[in-house]
Amino acid sequence: MVMALRPNRGGFSRPFGAGWFIREYLLGNGPEGSTSIDPNRGAPQADINYEYKEALARATARERAEKIISHMVVSGADVTEEQAERIHERELKKVSRKFTRMRYHSFLVYFGVLKRLKWVEATSEVENSSIQDNYLEAPDRAYYRLTQAGREAGDDLWSNPQYALYPENGRNHQSKQTGWPHRKVRTP
Repeated sequence: MVMALRPNRGGFSRPFGAGWFIREYLLGNGPEGSTSIDPNRGAPQADINYEYKEALARATARERAEKIISHMVVSGADVTEEQAERIHERELKKVSRKFTRMRYHSFLVYFGVLKRLKWVEATSEVENSSIQDNYLEAPDRAYYRLTQAGREAGDDLWSNPQYALYPENGRNHQSKQTGWPHRKVRTP
């Protein structure tokens, strides 16, 4: 039996999820080459989102470069470290920073779920935001860190915080194929 290895509608999944990245980042582990932070100090939401997008871009470029290099090796070409690095850099430049479905507003909504679960909390540290140069009433940038509940939550909960927040819905809030709640999946 031959099984086709292809994605469902909506494409292949990302190399890692937002929940895993946020937890590891706020723990200070610097996941996927992101900057390490002090876990007690935390980080602003905008910085977490930026590091997440950049880490996704690096991981995607690495996967694309590995695929290109493996094709070259299979075809009999010798690939040096310098060539591999150039291929990786070229692929990194090609990756659009808008290639994921999670835009900044979606990230804020996702982060809001983490706040309602009390997995992250605002620290007392704030700093001026750049918008305050033109609009003095704009809010400051608040720093967030993991709570003890966030540290203790398991991988299964971090992989789908919406399910952790609304367990009565079960996993019915997602389409079986696309994850979009507003699309109906047609059965053949």
